[in-house]
Amino acid sequence: MNTIEETIEIAVPVRTAYDQWTQFKSFPRFMTVVKRVEQVKPNVTAWVIGVGPVCREFEAEIVEQEPDSHVAWRSLERRPSHRGQVSFRPTAQGSGTSLGVRLELRRHGLAGALTGVPGLTRRVVRAELRHFKEYIEGLGEAGGAWRGTIRNGHVRPTEPEPPRSRVPCWPVG
Repeated sequence: MNTIEETIEIAVPVRTAYDQWTQFKSFPRFMTVVKRVEQVKPNVTAWVIGVGPVCREFEAEIVEQEPDSHVAWRSLERRPSHRGQVSFRPTAQGSGTSLGVRLELRRHGLAGALTGVPGLTRRVVRAELRHFKEYIEGLGEAGGAWRGTIRNGHVRPTEPEPPRSRVPCWPVG
């Protein structure tokens, strides 16, 4: 098992970083190895990743998701398999986000050989995190949000937004 951990600081609030990260279909806009992502169910995504002519398709199950905290997943294929977690924490100054990634990869076959190249996967993860940072800081706000919770692979409904107070409006004339 190969474990990779990387952290990056992003100059947007935690909610903004988290909300954009959960928009999985947007990953090909900023990640060079992600070619396509489809949301099969609230807790299952189908991915196509690749470099040059080499592509790999897999499905991943989100096993834990807590708004503004973390997203944890596992691949549904056995070979090569992986699992990971992305965590979102306020920076020391409180205005930005410390985004941490932890990936655990099992080596098998050609894909396993590539993950075994010293430092290759770590460099790719580090570069993709920089791409996310540039993307979300450039936008300044998330392009959507999913605020639901997932526990042990079970989806819990999105918490409703608190009601906003309305200012009375009286007809004129």
